[in-house]
Amino acid sequence: MLSEKSRPVVEATIGIIGERIPNITPVFYKSMFEARPDLLDGMFSRANQKNGTQPQALAGSIAMFASHLLNHPDSYPDEVLSRVAHKHASLGLLPEEYPTVHEHLFGAIAADLGDAATPEVVAAWDEVYWLMADALIKIEKGLYSQQANDVMFAPFRLISKEPVAEGVVAFEFEPADDTPMTPSVAGQYISIQVVVMDGLRQPRQFTLVPSDPGHRRIVVREDPEGEVSPILHEDIAVGDVLEISNPYGDVTLDPDFHGPLVLVSAGIGITPVVAFLDQLAREDPEREVLVLHADRSEAAWPGRELVRDYVSRMPNAKLVSWLAAPGEGDFAGHMDVSQAEIPEGAEVFMCGPLAFMQSVRSQLVSGGVPGRSIHYEIFGPDLWMLHDEARTANA
Repeated sequence: MLSEKSRPVVEATIGIIGERIPNITPVFYKSMFEARPDLLDGMFSRANQKNGTQPQALAGSIAMFASHLLNHPDSYPDEVLSRVAHKHASLGLLPEEYPTVHEHLFGAIAADLGDAATPEVVAAWDEVYWLMADALIKIEKGLYSQQANDVMFAPFRLISKEPVAEGVVAFEFEPADDTPMTPSVAGQYISIQVVVMDGLRQPRQFTLVPSDPGHRRIVVREDPEGEVSPILHEDIAVGDVLEISNPYGDVTLDPDFHGPLVLVSAGIGITPVVAFLDQLAREDPEREVLVLHADRSEAAWPGRELVRDYVSRMPNAKLVSWLAAPGEGDFAGHMDVSQAEIPEGAEVFMCGPLAFMQSVRSQLVSGGVPGRSIHYEIFGPDLWMLHDEARTANA
């Protein structure tokens, strides 16, 4: 918890820090990458720097953490810390990088605040930073210790590459050396390092979908404007070897909850739903499961036949779809959950574009689903999680 000395300083300055930190973080990243350009080779996504989502995520996480310390002095925001730590672990972040971040972040804070960055203010926010960093380091060390190996990335060979929908390709990999594989849990993801046009490695996270034993399988939609997915789609060939992380991610099915489940997805967000359905069909086929999916068309829907097969094997499962293409799906247009009967007491898992999930969550909460029962996975920096009070309203 915050010390008695730092708490009133943070209370007095959290407004200005929260207001200024979106301006501080771009300066911080510029300074850090100038001093440590190696961090852009395999660690940080240039795309997330360019579009501003990574700086926004860092800014939001620090402000949110400080706010939590003030409002809940005897606890930490465990959900947020876990989400961040899993992402860090998938990138192989080590404890020795936290001082690097600290040095350049606080240099940017001092430059931005000027005379307002008094020794007392800097010391108080330094305490906030290290409380957060130490909590993350502890979680990340625990995640690393759970792996079947002591490496951050291992070589995997591509053994299969097949189209599964319009603009969507499935990739299956096998180990290219004898590094032990950590078993994955449905809903988890891996980071893959791809060498891009200028020779740097760029990491991206992809949800694992069911595969043969000893393999890793992912499904990737091509973003024509992206830096990595076009290379995977167009250049990576069977036989090529890529560096892949151990599996991480905390959006998984609760083994102690046996009530109804609602699995909501749009587009490529179907991938964790496929993983959940595979687990449920094998381990709990009698479970009441409602699958809701939105997409452009049947042809654009990844894994549609696989989803239908899983649902057909589960007597208490139902699939409802919303497709934009005329005459396709159960309903046309955008997802309207009032058109599906949400089971009472259900836990909800969502994955898809942020605007889609925000809309669906609002509909669910308006329909009586408690906010605390709605879980989600998001691809890329999680800006939604950082507005925690708004996201968990009506919990």
